[in-house]
Amino acid sequence: MKVFFIISAIYGFLAVALGAFGAHGLEGKISEKALDAWEKAVKYQMFHTGALLVVSILLLKEQTGSLVAAGWLFVIGTLLFSGSLYVYAPTGIKSLAMITPIGGVVFLIGWICFGLAVSKLF
Repeated sequence: MKVFFIISAIYGFLAVALGAFGAHGLEGKISEKALDAWEKAVKYQMFHTGALLVVSILLLKEQTGSLVAAGWLFVIGTLLFSGSLYVYAPTGIKSLAMITPIGGVVFLIGWICFGLAVSKLF
């Protein structure tokens, strides 16, 4: 799944860029609570970028449905979890923050799929 390698590269780049922007561009311009939300978005994006990269590498060994599902769930979870926080932090639109837990659940399901996949691979 070459697409997961490409998405990993994009997500990794964006996590570094958005982390730097949060530290240098948003500091003093948004509340500490909002800055914490931004930083949480960056951390979760980077964690799941690494997870997606591992999924990509494992897919070179064997393509299983649960591994492919884990990859897509990490992609979608990042969009929902981190994406909602990136918009919420500078705008304060609370309805967007309600999307964040959905992204968290998607991450959890992704980790279950990942666990099932690696238990079959090794």
